[in-house]
Amino acid sequence: MAELLYTIKANTPKEEIIRQLREHPEIKFVSLVGIDLAGNDTDEKIPVRLFIKDIDEFYAGRAVQTDGSSVVLPGIATLNNAKVDMPVDSSVNWFVDYNYENYDNDGTNLPVGTLRIPGFLIHEGKRVDSRAVLTDTLVNVKRELVNLFHAHPEIDGLAVSGKEIIDLVFTSATELEFWVKTPLEEASVEEMTASQVMQEQYWERTHGAVRCALEQSIIELDKYGFQVEMGHKEVGGLKAQINESGHLTHVCEQLEIDWRFSDAVQAADNEIVVRTVVKEIFRANGLEVTFKAKPMIGLAGNGEHTHIGLAAVTADGSIHNLFAAKNPEKDYMSAVGYGALMGLLKNYEVINPFVSATNDSLNRLKPGFEAPVCIVTSLGHTPKIPSRNRTILVSLIRDLENPMATRFELRSCNPYTNIYLVLAASYSAILDGVKIAVKHKTSELLAELSKEAGQEGFYLEKNRAYRSEKDVFEDYTSEERDKLFGKPPATVWENMEALKNYPDKVKIISSGGALTEKIINGFREGALLRWKTELISRILPELREIVRKAKKIDAEFVTDLDAYNWNKIFLLRAALAKDSIDEKSLFTQLINALNSGEYSTASGLQVEIYAKIEELKALYDAYEKNMI
Repeated sequence: MAELLYTIKANTPKEEIIRQLREHPEIKFVSLVGIDLAGNDTDEKIPVRLFIKDIDEFYAGRAVQTDGSSVVLPGIATLNNAKVDMPVDSSVNWFVDYNYENYDNDGTNLPVGTLRIPGFLIHEGKRVDSRAVLTDTLVNVKRELVNLFHAHPEIDGLAVSGKEIIDLVFTSATELEFWVKTPLEEASVEEMTASQVMQEQYWERTHGAVRCALEQSIIELDKYGFQVEMGHKEVGGLKAQINESGHLTHVCEQLEIDWRFSDAVQAADNEIVVRTVVKEIFRANGLEVTFKAKPMIGLAGNGEHTHIGLAAVTADGSIHNLFAAKNPEKDYMSAVGYGALMGLLKNYEVINPFVSATNDSLNRLKPGFEAPVCIVTSLGHTPKIPSRNRTILVSLIRDLENPMATRFELRSCNPYTNIYLVLAASYSAILDGVKIAVKHKTSELLAELSKEAGQEGFYLEKNRAYRSEKDVFEDYTSEERDKLFGKPPATVWENMEALKNYPDKVKIISSGGALTEKIINGFREGALLRWKTELISRILPELREIVRKAKKIDAEFVTDLDAYNWNKIFLLRAALAKDSIDEKSLFTQLINALNSGEYSTASGLQVEIYAKIEELKALYDAYEKNMI
């Protein structure tokens, strides 16, 4: 196979782009990729000849349009004002998506390619998409931080003078976890739970089709320049079986792929490409891939740990990590690092809606699965021993031998989190904390971050604690966690309410002018519509089937325990799903509350229903196992 073109580098001149496309006639199409407020990416098939002919129109945003019914922009692109223009973004890499099931018959005999071009969504002359929110936010944060560093040149713990800083680099990376299974085959959740507890799968050697697909994915991603660092088994799954022909069946396991960091916008773009490549390669090997945050209740979910960094560029071209301490054996971080971390934690209530905007994402954030539930960080017991506490929300990643490695790991994201909006809100929150921190010594900042709940601080909230070196799940009761670190939202409604309940914090994450009130309201409205629709059309039908399958078992030998358990099961089934003239079941109450817009009531009912379903499943499991 001739050498394929995988990437057109950022800021490549138009003439060079045209030359490369003409040298690669197997690239038949272009597709403009705009990211709406739900994180969906657009995809079209536009013949390359039209792109070459009208390239100036594509750059200007006049060549391609969509409308409000095609993208999630509630309250912005409405049906009576739906026109959305889509200009290209030449400041990032463009990637070629190859279809290995469709080969070019015009002489090249190569797979047909589509040049995927990141772009923006413009409505009434304003950029209203997720990529634009992040891009424009970073411009503002950079300007404010550079001015701040020039005004406060001697920042405690920083290895470079603020006067020397001429530019900033926002670095980010994500880690992709996913479940892979044999199509149409169901594995035992109970068996996989046991395997997970015994850690039989973590770092286990991959086999057969899974091994082939993982290796092919890593090789393919490196062709795009992602510099994959690792692919490995994760904690979830079980051992596959071998059929008579020697092929693996009943595959169900969890994997992870990690790759090199990039600047923030490019990192978010890369995530979309990686998901696409992984899904297509595993499908070609006869396997299904899911990036859902919690595809199976009771088992480990899929996370997308998001790394956040900040570096300064000085006049001599050197790059300096702004979070790293000048003396890493005496200080955990510089004053900039402390401020950034405190800004993230203090304002996380209004970052969280962008992190977890679906029922699925909140199902993952439960105690016991290494998924964070509390707004808390860990620094390590001493600066000489970096922390690897996996129970907290934001990890401080440090390497005493490599100060450039210092960064934060936000552990609550999942593969379908809108990383563009999360990074935009996070860097704005970081700016807020740094503004305070540049005026303080690192010792004062460490004391502030480590203060106990009830202790007055100069930045963090009085009645909250923000640091713990303990196991947050094991060393605190749920009541203690809620009191110290704040009660986490249980439903999408509760999470979205934070955008109304914390106006001062919303003002901070929107201070750059890109995350506008209209964008925030549009995101919230879209999330609540999806929450309502999924509950009514997907989740409740699935729960109803669980109730229906919990049937009485005819047996010759029935004990008093069987009768007791069945009576409890019967009452639970009726409470959940059986209406009478005077009494409505919980399912019906939830549907009525959602349809009437009583979202607070619906949220409470959702929590109650989930608890009763888990009780029903446990009871029926015990009831069924006692039958002989």
